[in-house]
Amino acid sequence: MATPSDTDVIAAIATGQGRAGIGIVRVSGKNLRGLAAQLLGAAPAARTAARAVFRSAAGEPIDDGIALFFPAPASYTGEDVLELQGHGGPVVLQMLLRRCVQLGARLAEPGEFSRRAFLNDKLDLAQAEGVADLIDAATEAAARCALRSLRGEFSEVVRGFAAQLVELRALVEATLDFPEEEVDPLDREDAGRRLARLAAELHRSLALGRQGTVLRNGLQVVLAGQPNVGKSSLLNRLAGEDLAIVTAIPGTTRDAVRQTIQIEGVPMSIIDTAGLRDTEDAVEAIGIARTWDAIALADVLLLVVDAREGVTATDRAIVERLPQKLRPVTVFNKVDLSGDAARVDEGSEHAWRAHVSAKTGAGIEGLRKALLSLAGWHPDGGDVYMARERHLVALAKVAAALERAAQSATRTELLAEELRLAQRELDSITGEVSADDLLGEIFARFCVGK
Repeated sequence: MATPSDTDVIAAIATGQGRAGIGIVRVSGKNLRGLAAQLLGAAPAARTAARAVFRSAAGEPIDDGIALFFPAPASYTGEDVLELQGHGGPVVLQMLLRRCVQLGARLAEPGEFSRRAFLNDKLDLAQAEGVADLIDAATEAAARCALRSLRGEFSEVVRGFAAQLVELRALVEATLDFPEEEVDPLDREDAGRRLARLAAELHRSLALGRQGTVLRNGLQVVLAGQPNVGKSSLLNRLAGEDLAIVTAIPGTTRDAVRQTIQIEGVPMSIIDTAGLRDTEDAVEAIGIARTWDAIALADVLLLVVDAREGVTATDRAIVERLPQKLRPVTVFNKVDLSGDAARVDEGSEHAWRAHVSAKTGAGIEGLRKALLSLAGWHPDGGDVYMARERHLVALAKVAAALERAAQSATRTELLAEELRLAQRELDSITGEVSADDLLGEIFARFCVGK
């Protein structure tokens, strides 16, 4: 079986699955005019939408639509690109895709169009990842953040850091190459100031990158507690609509109810679960087992208790079973019945206490702010970057290298090496230095046709 090559002509359906008014088949490769002529009768003019009949090998019409031809290098991939816009029926699109394969194309792998754009210097690696993040964005804030990365704003920041490192390295390595020349003390002071300024700017960008990660990943929040403490009512209040059945009968919720909401642009998956108690009901027992499964995967647990009773021995037993990594928030619900004041007591990650009424909405806004804080989101963070985990790891390594460089200021060889390591990590973000296995891992997560 032949191994896929970056020089093959590739084709894929670029629109989502299912029926739609319009569907697109995208083709990319070298010298597509011949393929276009066989499929359409003639290659369309460059960058001009032209009505065309897509024909089978026998010359019979497959569909009647619009063809767009983008000659290399002025295209998304940097190669010739042919986009065929037809009717969005799955059968029609598959027929058109098979015809492209008959004419010499092969089926594109996930992310292969964006991979070629990267290989042909149309996008750097951070921008290419911005494409996937824009497609996957769950909120408007996340979409705007991803678009900034796609347009190269994050890459420009990284390249700015790299340029400053180049200047520093030139200054430092000049002293290694010409040891007989004395280095002006003012030059050493200037290098120290540059290093400190670069480190400060880097830490700020690292913080903005972490904000972008919050926008992309959001927060998994599980509501747990004993039966009939108001978990389902709290879910409905947070979501702003009636999603879960609310009754006075304990054990009403038998399975997890999930809803994705957004708070100030941060996506949060709220999961209402079955009440935790000993039960002989087989169906309820399955729901309780699934509750513990959901808790194991959660970022934050809202332990809901009845404000009239407070934290009971049963609640404490639930807390003792929680994973150590989990950040619990004790939510005292039904303050409208207990007479307590609605409030949120801020403390350490393990000492949040919210007093609310899911029935009246009192204290809910404070709970929302607490969830944002636990997610690591700061609303005044400015223009954040849609940084991925590998970006954050690389920036953290750069920060550590700069810290070691500052400590080695009088040992020129060590200083030069730390600056070199820092620049290598920066270059890995944009793909100036990258391994093939890293590229495969990144682009394999893209959707087919992008």
